[in-house]
Amino acid sequence: MRKLQSQGVHHITLMGADRQTSIDFWEGVLGMPFIFEQPNLDNSSESHLYFDPGDGRLITIFTDESRKADRSRTSTDVGAVHHIAFAMSKATFSQAVERLDERGIKHSGVKDRGFMDSIYFTDPLGLLIELAAYRFEPPFGYTHAHVLLEAHKLRVARGDYNIAEIHLADAIENLAAANRETLSEDRGPKDPYKD
Repeated sequence: MRKLQSQGVHHITLMGADRQTSIDFWEGVLGMPFIFEQPNLDNSSESHLYFDPGDGRLITIFTDESRKADRSRTSTDVGAVHHIAFAMSKATFSQAVERLDERGIKHSGVKDRGFMDSIYFTDPLGLLIELAAYRFEPPFGYTHAHVLLEAHKLRVARGDYNIAEIHLADAIENLAAANRETLSEDRGPKDPYKD
């Protein structure tokens, strides 16, 4: 038996209401360009809208003009999608509360997740959306996942409850040391200010 190895999220498809609600939210609120549209090839009564979330992947929406937006929270039953998170730069994230407030969109306020900051709100169809900004940049040649894996190992070894900035900083130092050679025999911390 062998695995079917994933290489990333190809796309996520959501059930939408009418076409304009989807365009107004995904492009008009979250800034995702509306890049193409075609019929739902499995249901000709629906349209299939495609949006670029910023990384070249896709968010797609099945729409039908006979469906109306319902802001009730989507199901959180077992097997249901709890929320979808979208990455933002710290610069944009720092403006998120103000920008949501000016639109009158209710939100959670900024939530401290230790390794990132988050804000939650619902889309016009009741799906919980998370805006997330990492508190770190991975060292060259590594991804956020590499840093989080290393930070997790450090957190567990230290018996800490959750990943905090100290784990991130130490993980980044470990990964940078593993990926970059030096001519020094001892690359440990030094005190060049000693008397």
